[in-house]
Amino acid sequence: MSDADENRVNGEDLIESADTERSRLLLEKAEAETEKRKAEAELQNFMDDEDKIFDKFNKDLVEVQEERTSLDRAQQDLKRELHDLQKKLQLKRDESDSLQRKFKIEARIPVKAVKFVRELEREEGEEADDQVQSVFTVTQRPSFLLKGGQALITFEEEKVAEQILRLAKCSVACDKAKMDVKPYALSLDPSVKFEVHIQVSKKSVRFCNAPPTLPEERMRDRLELSFSRVSRGGGEVEKLEYHKDTGSGRVTFLSTGVAENLVHRGKFCVDTGSDVVVDVLPLYEYQLRKFQTYSGAPHRTVLLGGIQALMDEEDLQDHLEIHFQKPSNYGGEVENIRYVPDGSLLTAFFSEDGKEKEA
Repeated sequence: MSDADENRVNGEDLIESADTERSRLLLEKAEAETEKRKAEAELQNFMDDEDKIFDKFNKDLVEVQEERTSLDRAQQDLKRELHDLQKKLQLKRDESDSLQRKFKIEARIPVKAVKFVRELEREEGEEADDQVQSVFTVTQRPSFLLKGGQALITFEEEKVAEQILRLAKCSVACDKAKMDVKPYALSLDPSVKFEVHIQVSKKSVRFCNAPPTLPEERMRDRLELSFSRVSRGGGEVEKLEYHKDTGSGRVTFLSTGVAENLVHRGKFCVDTGSDVVVDVLPLYEYQLRKFQTYSGAPHRTVLLGGIQALMDEEDLQDHLEIHFQKPSNYGGEVENIRYVPDGSLLTAFFSEDGKEKEA
C-alpha cells in the first residue's frame, strides 16, 4: 500500500474515532443535562418543601405564642382567683377561730366526793343495775377580750357607769401629765349553757384491736368463748358483737362487776389459737340537752380606751381608779378595775348574776 493510501486510511480511522468520541461526548452531555435537570427539579422541590416547612413553622410559632399568651392570661386569672380564695379562706378561718374562742369551753373540774343513791322511780323497762348515770351542767361565762391600752372598770352602782358613758372623754391626771381617756359601753358575745347526760354501762364493754386472724364467725366464737372464761377475768356472756373490718366490737355480760373489772384492767387476752391481747374500754352514751344561748350587757362596767403608757402598769391603774372614784369627775365607788398595757391581751369573764369580775 502506498503512503497516500495509508495516510487516507489513517485519516478515515481518525475521523471515525473522532466521530465515535464525539457521539460519546454528546451522549454524556445529554445524560449530564438530564441529571442536571433532575437535580434542579429535586433542588426546587427541596426549596419548595423548605418554604412550606418554614411557613408551617411560622404558623405553628404564631399559634404557640397565641396559646402561650392565652395560658398566661389564664394563669393570671387563676392567680387572682387563688388570691381571692385565699383571702376568703383566711376570713373563714378567722371567723372559725372567733367562733371557737366564743364557744370553746375549757374548765378544770375539781375533785369532789360523790354519793350515789338508788332512785325510787324508774322508767318502765329500765333496770337499776345496768347503767351509771351522770348529769353535768356546763355554763359558759360571758367574756370580753381586753387589748393593750384598754381598761375595764366596774362601779358599785349602775348610775355611776351611766354618768361616765355620757362623757365624750375623761381627762385623767398622771402626776405632771394628763391624758384623755375615751369611755365605751361594753358589748359581750353570746354565751351558752347546756347539760351533758352520760350513761355508763355496768354490764357491757367495748373492745378493739382484735386482729382478723380467723374467719369472722370463728373469730366471734373465739371471742365469746374467751370472754366467758372466769379464769381469764371474764364471765357468762349474754351477747357479743364483732366487726371484722375494724377489729372491734362489744360484749354484754349477764351479771354486773365483770365489765367493771375488765375496764380497770384495760387489756384482755383472747385465745385464737395463739393468745391475742385486745384493748377493753367502757361503753358509754352521752346526750346534749337543754342547750341555751344567752347574751347581755354589763350595766356597771365601762370600757376605757386610748390609755397612754405614761407610767408603769400599777401606778397608771391606781391613777385611773383614783380619778373615777371622785364624784367631781362624775365617778363613784369602784368595785374592780383592770388595766392592760400595750402589747398584752387579757380575757375578762363576767358572772351571770350581773356582778362582773375579771380573770
